[in-house]
Amino acid sequence: MHHHGYLWTGSKQRFDEEALRRPPTPDPPPAPAGDDDTAGKRLAERYREVKAEFPIVDLPPLETAHWLIKPRKLIRGTWEEPKEAAEWFGERLAEYAPRFASESDRDSTRLALLVNAAAERLGRGGNVSHGFYLERPSFLSVALVCCSPNRAVPDLSCPATGHL
Repeated sequence: MHHHGYLWTGSKQRFDEEALRRPPTPDPPPAPAGDDDTAGKRLAERYREVKAEFPIVDLPPLETAHWLIKPRKLIRGTWEEPKEAAEWFGERLAEYAPRFASESDRDSTRLALLVNAAAERLGRGGNVSHGFYLERPSFLSVALVCCSPNRAVPDLSCPATGHL
């Protein structure tokens, strides 16, 4: 088992595009009822868009394990040991903490607790995902995903190697 790290920053408005943050349902919507079924056409078009975009868009997925569906280039680091992955997580928190919108989120004791909890969770095969509002209406998402296999979605292959 190993762990991949992911980081995303961007506008809160872009982060809120939830349709692009979840994989499409396996079954497409029914075909439009006719040429005048504009709602049905819009739904079919939106389904095609989400199906094409979800696997490649850099937005953080709603379910942490789905980072493994995303392109390899989005991986910010890979570690065999949970402690090493948690250290990277801590470094990212320290790097962005001065920009956290909430003063309580900048608290060094709180951040240290998050890092320790991340190491423990990874050691048990879990995923870690945290988000923080930054200055301006921006958002930071940091995730650590267990891989090969992922406990939440064991049939996903490793984006770095292609193996389960």
